[in-house]
Amino acid sequence: MRFSIAIPQLDPDGFDAEGVKAFLARAEELGFEGGWVLEQAIGPTPVLAPLELLAYSAACTTRLRLGVGVMLTALHDPLQLAAAVTTVDRLSHGRLDLGVAAGGNRRRFEAFGVERATFVSSFTEGLELMKAAWSDEPRVTFHGRFRDVDDLPIQPKPVQRPHPPIWFGANAPKALARAVRLGDAFLGAGSSTTAAFADSVRVVRRELVEQRRDAEQFTIGKRVYLAVDDDAERARERVLTGLRRIYGGMAGIEDVPVAGTPDDVARGLREVIDAGAQMVLLNPLGAGVAEDREQMERLAAEVLPQLR
Repeated sequence: MRFSIAIPQLDPDGFDAEGVKAFLARAEELGFEGGWVLEQAIGPTPVLAPLELLAYSAACTTRLRLGVGVMLTALHDPLQLAAAVTTVDRLSHGRLDLGVAAGGNRRRFEAFGVERATFVSSFTEGLELMKAAWSDEPRVTFHGRFRDVDDLPIQPKPVQRPHPPIWFGANAPKALARAVRLGDAFLGAGSSTTAAFADSVRVVRRELVEQRRDAEQFTIGKRVYLAVDDDAERARERVLTGLRRIYGGMAGIEDVPVAGTPDDVARGLREVIDAGAQMVLLNPLGAGVAEDREQMERLAAEVLPQLR
């Protein structure tokens, strides 16, 4: 079983450089596989941009894989994003995991100049162009619906070949089929319940068979928002407060977290593993680095030993 930890990403009062450095060093000491961030380009919560924070994290670590789950890549220029991904992969000496998603109808596409009617097509074409930019070809020619490129020189290339692992975020059956067709892994959203994740896993596994993909080469993971406390009610209030910072009053969000005593959290995570997760991204929701560090320590000492 593989466990990753969310890197503190909130910046309400100025970046806590020493706190984040210490957090990352301790995550490596504790044996976490990876440290992950998320993308929230617009919104009231002061969340640092993902690739920039991962570039900083690359300089603070030597072993930890560095992931972003997930970026709505249709909101980015594909060639510029491909270059940024390449840079983080090279700065980390090949430790980047890239999570991508098309996004849903509630997204503010108009704020980014993206047509709502064509965002899925823009997403798939953009991913194809990024893969071309990462390819071994020193010059790229690409003719699509949204981009037209002839003999364009693109250097350097990512360390990981043919490109960093691409994790897909998806919910609908068509999107899950697209994840299997175009991706290397599936990351269940933190905003989905364990039951919904289990339904998605069944679809992914079916698609792996139908598309003749090697299931051993396709990882399934899930982000889990959580809080551990000796007082179960206090743990739940802590995690719900954190979820409101990110999602506001999103309907059903109170049903997604795992919270309670160490034993409660271990049981909740066991359900996620039994639902099909091969990698679990543990995501505390503290108001600052110190709270997330305290949660990471308790998870490592009191929860994860019950799952290994």
